[in-house]
Amino acid sequence: MAKNKNSNEAVTRKPSKREKRLKLIIYIMIAAMILSTMTAGLAMFI
Repeated sequence: MAKNKNSNEAVTRKPSKREKRLKLIIYIMIAAMILSTMTAGLAMFI
């Protein structure tokens, strides 16, 4: 139990490259969704 807790703390302190990339992809996906909804809304008015 204690061993797992220590490893989890290490992960929270220094995120791995894969975690950073995953977070970046998620942010890009959210931005793409917002842009697509905005363009769809504008297209309805035109």
